This record gives sequence, structure tokens and C-alpha cells, in this order.
Amino acid sequence: MEENGINRLPTESLRTSDFSKIIRQRTAAVKGFLLFSGIPEEDCANILATARERTYPAGKTMFFEGDPVRQVVLLTGGCVKLSQSGPQGREVILRLVGPGESLCAECFPKYHHCSTGQTMKESSAFVWEAHQFEAVAHKYPALERNISCVLLRTLNQLEVRFREISTEKVAPRLSSQLVRLATQLGQRMNGHVEIRLSQRDLAQLTGTTLFTVSRLLGQWEAQGFVKPQRQGVLVLNMQALEALAQSD
Repeated sequence: MEENGINRLPTESLRTSDFSKIIRQRTAAVKGFLLFSGIPEEDCANILATARERTYPAGKTMFFEGDPVRQVVLLTGGCVKLSQSGPQGREVILRLVGPGESLCAECFPKYHHCSTGQTMKESSAFVWEAHQFEAVAHKYPALERNISCVLLRTLNQLEVRFREISTEKVAPRLSSQLVRLATQLGQRMNGHVEIRLSQRDLAQLTGTTLFTVSRLLGQWEAQGFVKPQRQGVLVLNMQALEALAQSD
């Protein structure tokens, strides 16, 4: 179509071009994510074409424990806290989910959430309706295989934390947790790594008290290993924390 001497593409062609660009961007974004490991780029594009992009503000409750599973979420940014509440209403953090990790990838519509999911900070994600993701997973066996790998990795992480709580003293448990969080959620800042997590949350993840976490961080600050902040911890010496994690 020509208008005022300028060749213009039909609107439908423009829309198709824009959608293709979006899918290419999505495909590039998931490279390195375990859920898409070993899946051909064309298949990745087809899987991601069925998702929609969402952002969640900090403090947003995405689902409650006991809710039916309605969506599968793959985080591309931010952090989500998965927690349960005890009989007295006390919250316990089960784990933190960061970029590249999925929520409910193993679940289909007949299941219910076993935990409450809440964003720790502004987060972004690809989102599928649960029945839609189930159909896509059946269509692409490699995706089903990767879902099993995600489950095994999550189980292994929980087993490691259980073993630490059962057999190790608090200091190596806390240092191990900080090392893992630095890798999973840490942000580089002037050559150091910032972990945006409160001391109360660290206590829950480590299976100890707020007082003990505060005391240990104070000791490590005096040694130049970390610098506690109002809502986080700045890791100054990662090697020292790794050594603490290996100590008895």
C-alpha cells in the first residue's frame, strides 16, 4: 500500500512482525533456564508464545496455601517467598524462588498450593494458565523431562537444608545460606554482593532465632566479612563465608 509516496506495510503484517520480535526476545530471555534446557529454539518459541508477561509489585500475594493451582509462573526477575503457617499462625519460609525458577511447573489444575507465594520485591514473569501449560508439556516431551529435573533439584535443595538443620551448628548453616542466596538472588554493588533479605527472614530460612542471626552478623561484621543493612546483608568477603560454611 502506498500513501504520499511512502510504502507502508499492512497493519496485520506489522502486528505479526511485532509478535515475532516479542517471541524472539522471550526465547533469548530463557536461555540458561533449567525449564528450557536442551529444547530447540523453535520449540521454545512455540511454548513461550502461549504465555503472557506479567509484573507483580513488591509484597503481592500471588496465591495462598490451599488455593487451587490456576497458573504456572516462570520468574524472569525479582524474588518470591514460599511459606507455610503453623497451628499458631507462625510463618515459616520454605524457600525463595528467583529468576529462572518456576512456580507450580509440576502442578496441573487438579492440585492445590501447599504454600503461600508472596513477592519479596517487584517481580516479572511468564505466566501460563495451568491447563494450558499441561497441554504444552504433553506436546513437548523435553519440557516434561525438564519439569522432572526442576522437581529433583528443588527436592535436593530441601534435603540439604534439612541435613544442615539436623546436623550443623548455626554459624555454618547461616554462612551456607548466605552463600546460596548470594548466588541465587545477590546483586553486585561496588565489588561486593548485596542480599536484599531481612534478618528475620534469614532466621526462618536457617531454622534459628532473630537474636542469633543478629549476633553472628555482628561478629562477622567486626571481622570484615559482611555488613548488615536495614533490609539486607552486604557480603564483603565471599571466600570467608564459604570457609565458615565448611567449618564444624
